[in-house]
Amino acid sequence: MLFAAGLGILVTMTLAILRGLLGPSVYDRVLAMNIFGTKTVLLVAVVAMLYGRPDFLDLALAYALINFIGVLAVLQFVQNRQARQPSRNDGPGASS
Repeated sequence: MLFAAGLGILVTMTLAILRGLLGPSVYDRVLAMNIFGTKTVLLVAVVAMLYGRPDFLDLALAYALINFIGVLAVLQFVQNRQARQPSRNDGPGASS
């Protein structure tokens, strides 16, 4: 049963990678990265149960925290980058 769950998680990870590569917007790509990170945590937990190594769950928890902080950092970067870009109305032909 755990083996089937692991295969299902791998399939959804593959779909998340495809969404990340083909996503029409930056937010779709960030969401795909977040999904991939969450599925990685689930896969580590399944592998921990398959091999009878509950100490792997600590690694899964640490990876979940790193994934959460990483997604927040990327979203902050994207938000700041968009705020620095001039709008279309700020061009040389714009009137005050």
